[in-house]
Amino acid sequence: MKTSPAKQINNPLHGITLAAMLTHLVAHFGWDNLAARIPVRCFSHEPSMASSLKFLRKTPWARAKVEALYQTSLLDQ
Repeated sequence: MKTSPAKQINNPLHGITLAAMLTHLVAHFGWDNLAARIPVRCFSHEPSMASSLKFLRKTPWARAKVEALYQTSLLDQ
């Protein structure tokens, strides 16, 4: 289901890719702190962008946690 552009005006994540969010979070927290905040194996055991993105794209609850942490991290700046 596509969302019309008018409905995306109030979406703070509109136009930000999952890869950009994860890159920001890794730069901001590092893999160890990211794994402590969101305890998923792809962040704690041999973390990589590719494996993490693959997992997050398939796992809605983990993606939601990443999106929430990303938004919180922007407020900290």
